[in-house]
Amino acid sequence: MHTKKNLVVKTNQLNQALQTLSLAEVRIIQLAIVDARETATGLSTDKPLRIDATRYAEVFETTRQNGYKRMKEAEETLFNRRFTYLDDNGKPIKSRWLQQVQYHDGEGAIEIVFTLAVVEGISRINGLEQFFTSYLLEQTTQFDSVYSVRLYELLTQWRTAKKTPCFEIGVFRDQMGLGINEYKAMCDFKKRVLDLATDEINKKSDLKVKYENVKKGRKIIGFTFTVHEKPKAKTDVVSKERDASTADMFTVDGLNDKQLGRIARNPAFMAEYNHLVSPTSLAGQSQQGWEFEMINRLKKDPTQFNKRPIKEYLEY
Repeated sequence: MHTKKNLVVKTNQLNQALQTLSLAEVRIIQLAIVDARETATGLSTDKPLRIDATRYAEVFETTRQNGYKRMKEAEETLFNRRFTYLDDNGKPIKSRWLQQVQYHDGEGAIEIVFTLAVVEGISRINGLEQFFTSYLLEQTTQFDSVYSVRLYELLTQWRTAKKTPCFEIGVFRDQMGLGINEYKAMCDFKKRVLDLATDEINKKSDLKVKYENVKKGRKIIGFTFTVHEKPKAKTDVVSKERDASTADMFTVDGLNDKQLGRIARNPAFMAEYNHLVSPTSLAGQSQQGWEFEMINRLKKDPTQFNKRPIKEYLEY
């Protein structure tokens, strides 16, 4: 089920968390984030979020039976999974992903409720005080390795900057979900984790990535990555020959700066276009910076904002 509604959005703080999840668990979390944001359920104890095996099977192109199996496994393991993230002062905080989970036997479905830390990480996305990361779920559905998913999440945050800072090896291993005794030798880490993940990202996603060693003396202490978007197919580009009846849906004619500012502040607009600015740019640093940059871009070239009719963003 490849749809542009399947947008995974979370704060950079949550995206960079140190975590240990299996591939199936990551996929269920991805689905839950998408569905919770789209349906506004699962974000409080009075409205659990239901995930069906059929949805899992459709999105990740597997069998319904495998979907049932993953739902059952999630009830037994996902509830106990923890992650660590840094607060605004750089101090580590530990949290579970879920505060409640229930498996519906015979229905092939689970109902979950996120913890407060996760709710804040996926629902308080305003692009202003909290920098955030978003990507289409379809970009990771073909991955066979959980390391590919995690590396893609970490790198997509830097797609506008096109280069990452140094990923220090100790933190990077934790972010990738490795145990203290897993692939301790650098050659094993590269072969089983890093090379595997970069190869799969390059073959199956919209990114082209490459890493370089960062050394202190002869010792590798981390890695930097270059991150480039692959050229889009011509069918993805807005046609200049769009018929006249639909062309005005993508223009800003008749909209004043106040209305353009409202569009720029729409959480859906920010989730869909935050990749246009670098996290380190002025537009990524403040509400005013983001709004100023987007208003100018909307005026200069509104055709780059083609995910939906521009004026739809006025309503929220």
